[in-house]
Amino acid sequence: MTGIILAGGESRRMGREKAFLEVGGKPLIEHILAVYTGLFDRTVIVTRWPERFASCRADVVRDALATPGPLTGIYTGLLHSQDDLNFVAACDMPFLDQGLIRHMQRLADGHDAVVPKIGEYLEPLHAFYRRGVAPVILEQVRKQDLRIRSIFRHIRVRYVTQEEITIHDPQQRSFRNLNTHEEYKEAVCSDWECRN
Repeated sequence: MTGIILAGGESRRMGREKAFLEVGGKPLIEHILAVYTGLFDRTVIVTRWPERFASCRADVVRDALATPGPLTGIYTGLLHSQDDLNFVAACDMPFLDQGLIRHMQRLADGHDAVVPKIGEYLEPLHAFYRRGVAPVILEQVRKQDLRIRSIFRHIRVRYVTQEEITIHDPQQRSFRNLNTHEEYKEAVCSDWECRN
């Protein structure tokens, strides 16, 4: 399997590059790389600015399409993957849980994607995708429909239920992403410095 990290966003709400914000004494991207190292043979970082990630222990690739957004990131990661099964996460999710990711991997047989679903809310940036989904994504981008959930109508998706998620990650911390200064401060305090 390959682990793909999406790091192509402009971080408008945060005002600076989120991947290098420090949580627990190290950058967010390093937390994700540490989790990936225990799970995947290869890691691909997809970004619009490869030079910023030159020091990371991963293969760094540039977005393959001019259209910005997570669909382009997923597409690019799948293009550069050498494996059929690929896990995708955003670069601002420092609390990934290896147990949950392994559970999702076990659900992948017979499906093109494995996506957490909590109520009606989907987590498509904490999901497995098969490499064969790339042409479906490309067609969706060409139609200018950039919603990730739009591709799910055309592929076989295994939705991971809240009950399944709770077994491995009761507080659903895996899905916490840090988009704003407030979310960042809360993460630094509640999850690291104030507990350790």
